[in-house]
Amino acid sequence: MSNIVTCTFFIVFLSSANLSISHQISLLLREVENLKKPYTPREVHVQVTHSMPPQKIEIFKSMDDWAEQNILVHLKPVERCWQPQEASSCSTSWAVWTRAWTAEENRHGDLLNKYLYLCGRVDMRQIEKTIQYLIGSGMDLRTENSPYLGFIYTSFQERATFISHENTARLAKELGDLKLAQICGTIASDEKRHETAYTKIVEKLFEIDPDGTVLAFADMMRKKISMPAHLMFNGQDDHLFEHFSAVAQRLGVYTARDYADILEFLVGRWKVSDLTGLSGEGRKAQEYVCGLPPRIRRLEERAQGRAKEVPAIPFSWIFDRQVKL
Repeated sequence: MSNIVTCTFFIVFLSSANLSISHQISLLLREVENLKKPYTPREVHVQVTHSMPPQKIEIFKSMDDWAEQNILVHLKPVERCWQPQEASSCSTSWAVWTRAWTAEENRHGDLLNKYLYLCGRVDMRQIEKTIQYLIGSGMDLRTENSPYLGFIYTSFQERATFISHENTARLAKELGDLKLAQICGTIASDEKRHETAYTKIVEKLFEIDPDGTVLAFADMMRKKISMPAHLMFNGQDDHLFEHFSAVAQRLGVYTARDYADILEFLVGRWKVSDLTGLSGEGRKAQEYVCGLPPRIRRLEERAQGRAKEVPAIPFSWIFDRQVKL
């Protein structure tokens, strides 16, 4: 049906113009040639495929009952979510968690999108363009297909989003937008539950396979944790995420200090400094991650000392209003 409507519109459009069909088509083709091509990220890291040996796969199989008792409890009951949470026939604890977690995360985006639409204070066309570009660009989280890297990444990322939404709620309340404060506070509480679940998974991995887990932890931190939207683009600004992050840093929504604090929290939560019986490589990884938080803080202090005044730049989401970085 949609194709019929499109074709009908195209025919009416052509017949209403005092132009020949061939001339009209040539104009359309010229417009297509001038369109900006789909966005290609400036830098995408080479992905490494991790084929886990059988003994590593057995670790996760052996954790299935444990996950049912310790991880699924951090999901909201379906009755409280009004969200279908079963999408396939697989009924393992890992599959149930992944589907339900995804459903909860999807609600965050839907809710914030509806708020932005109804508030009338943003350019929704530019918002939707940015979303379309981001989905087209994909993500480059550098977790490859390793569950070790994936669970370490999500432990960090969920805590980061908890902090950023909590800080956004605080700012919204201070500025008198109580509804946005309520929305972001609710999302922050969801992210806190997710953080708890993922940190428990990695804690269990440290218990079962301390050497493999600390190596993965160090590997992930050497790559640095990038937020899922770091390849965002709006059709204009090739450095959109860097500019967005600079504003978040200035406002105290999410800062380099938060990054160091999260890492320090995870090192302590997983008792990384207390690990024993590690291989030589494992001990090096242990030393690296334990020494990283103070190192990051020192680098941040130096960067702040060298910081220069930067000009404001326009953000298309708010009708190209200039915002100080």
